[in-house]
Amino acid sequence: MGSGQAAAARVFAEYCRHSYAKPLVFVLALLPFLYLLWAAAFDQLGANPAEALVRATGDWTLRMLCVVLAVTPLRVLTGSPALARFRRILGLFVYFYALLHLLSYSGFDMAFDLGDIARDIVKRPFILVGFVAFVLLTGLALTSFNRAIKALGGRNWQRLHRAVYGVAGLAILHFFWMRAGKNDFAEVAVYAAVLMALLGWRLWRWLHNKG
Repeated sequence: MGSGQAAAARVFAEYCRHSYAKPLVFVLALLPFLYLLWAAAFDQLGANPAEALVRATGDWTLRMLCVVLAVTPLRVLTGSPALARFRRILGLFVYFYALLHLLSYSGFDMAFDLGDIARDIVKRPFILVGFVAFVLLTGLALTSFNRAIKALGGRNWQRLHRAVYGVAGLAILHFFWMRAGKNDFAEVAVYAAVLMALLGWRLWRWLHNKG
């Protein structure tokens, strides 16, 4: 790393440690939700607002998942341990947007009819895969707090939270099957490439450290 890059990394690390950094991350992660609220209130969601909300909340779930998985590589590459401070709040925002996605589908597509939702989960594989990913995310969200970490023990907690890799794979499969009907895979390929790169980096690092 050159001197200019090292200096930039030090400045970045200092900003990450600042007291306003967490509130800023919270606000930035909340902005998509606030935009969707504004767009819904002022009829800016297009000809099919319900479909737009279902799709947008799904897209933001994937984007936040990419951001969460990018925290560790960025922390290592920039030499900024303070980035780890944001992992929990970003992870909870993944769950937040996933919950909004589920509620949008359940409300707009299924009118909150639990029987119809259950039958749809069984009938359509992409709905089943998405639901399994949401269940896994729920487990991660419920155990993301200090009390749960203490109860589980650090090593067991880390093992449990490796399920995020499974969530990433299921999320891509859910998106792929959803787009298969329209034969539109361009966005799927982008998200898959990003997630594969992030997960590949982790695998490379694990193998490197093991060696």
